Amino acid sequence: MNPERAKVTIFDVAEHAGVSIKTVSRVVNNEPNVRENTRERVMLAVRELRYQPNAAARELSGKRSRIIGLIYENAEEFSYLNDVFNGALGICEPAGYSLLLRPLTLPDPEIIDHIRQFATNARVEGIVLPAPMGDLPEVSGLLREMRIPFAAITPREPDPDEINILCNDEAASHALTELLIHQGHDAIGFIKGHPDHGASHKRFAGYRRALKQHGVAYAPRLVRQGYFDFESGRIAAGRMLDLPDPPSAVLASNDDMAAGAIFAARKRGLNVPGELSIAGFDDTRFSSRIWPPLTTVRQPIAQMAETAAALLIDKLNGHSTEAPDAPFECEVVIRESTAPLHPA
Repeated sequence: MNPERAKVTIFDVAEHAGVSIKTVSRVVNNEPNVRENTRERVMLAVRELRYQPNAAARELSGKRSRIIGLIYENAEEFSYLNDVFNGALGICEPAGYSLLLRPLTLPDPEIIDHIRQFATNARVEGIVLPAPMGDLPEVSGLLREMRIPFAAITPREPDPDEINILCNDEAASHALTELLIHQGHDAIGFIKGHPDHGASHKRFAGYRRALKQHGVAYAPRLVRQGYFDFESGRIAAGRMLDLPDPPSAVLASNDDMAAGAIFAARKRGLNVPGELSIAGFDDTRFSSRIWPPLTTVRQPIAQMAETAAALLIDKLNGHSTEAPDAPFECEVVIRESTAPLHPA
């Protein structure tokens, strides 16, 4: 067999046909609601690239469960999970797979038993791991032991033998910090994300790099630990704002904590952004609906989950799977919660 042929993935077909991976999945699996000219374009790409499911996998398809598991931390205010669910489901359903969710509360001393029971009872063929599940060595170790393929979204330490979906968190946090510096802020507070999440460390690293690059002194007193929820953001921001020399801007590692920071500022009678600029991360649905609308970083979360599910299904169907060469790009979205620093 031609080795080049084995490397063809659903992404190659999508790029060749000029459509989304979701559309390719629908066409390949003969799903309805696809325009005829689009279907023809996709099938032409399939033929030209010789994209074919593994024959053995097709023969065994009748005996397979066709279930993808998604194991996630049961965090009530972790808003990005909705996009993860929708992105993964949008790929699984057209491909003829069911998506089965399994929430877990961390820390969990019985996490191995819970996952083993879930994977065995549900007969999952593969598992998607949003952060921080992909960062837990005991989880990835168990799945390797059970020979269950998995796709980790933004893991801190990517597993070279599995599917890893990465995002340029560090660069995005650097750009957001740089925005505040260009607005004249040199006392910028930072609320860290949950320490178990790889993205938390990357976002903090981007903040530190921007300060150093622009000659702004790093002040440990302006850095507080958060846990990606509203309450930890409120507490962390409040402690910074109660300092004798508080920051003029606060960058939170996600939008939930940024909303908590806005609450803390208003409780102290501070105007946002007149007296305090606040920025978040993730561009969750509510970030443009609170007041003031939140300056934040837009992540292509649904697209990342789509890619994770698509690559996982490709792997289960016997295709070679190669993650995108470059991390997914984030975009700084400037809204009314940040403004240039006005001299006293």
